[in-house]
Amino acid sequence: MHPVAESISREWPEVFLGSREALGDLTVYLKPEGALSVFRALHDDERYAYDYIVDVVSVDYPKESDRFEVVVILYSMSRKHRVMVKQRVSEANPVVDSIVGIWKGAEFMEREVYDMMGVQFRGHPDLRRILMPDDYDEGYPLRKDFPLIGKGWRDDMSFVPKMKRITKDNREISARD
Repeated sequence: MHPVAESISREWPEVFLGSREALGDLTVYLKPEGALSVFRALHDDERYAYDYIVDVVSVDYPKESDRFEVVVILYSMSRKHRVMVKQRVSEANPVVDSIVGIWKGAEFMEREVYDMMGVQFRGHPDLRRILMPDDYDEGYPLRKDFPLIGKGWRDDMSFVPKMKRITKDNREISARD
């Protein structure tokens, strides 16, 4: 087991779910309950020193009970090492703790995950939509069950020009051919 994962598993056995190493990258799986203390240590403790937040993203697994996976990607400048920390939450309670108090740069990243997937970040200083209009009530666009056509303004795409292609023999065909 990677030394970082081993250390986390020893110090937070009630939060640590497992780890994986692939292609030189470490992934650590945590329970959402208690993960904030692990994040604080990953930032503050000199053994880890993950001082740079690369990204906060979410993955949708609609057929699983813990539907959403929140992935926090961290990098240690001094150790030149990256870690991905993953937490799974259900659709019924899609809430994880905000890490904005640890990495200020996570503020807009968490807002984007909230806006596109509906995952809420407990303790976020300004959790509101960032890409969609404030009054947008059609759901969360990056969820796999989000309808692509046939609802509201997406039903009428007359403003999109029809695409035409030219074949090798200079015949013009439409995108539907």
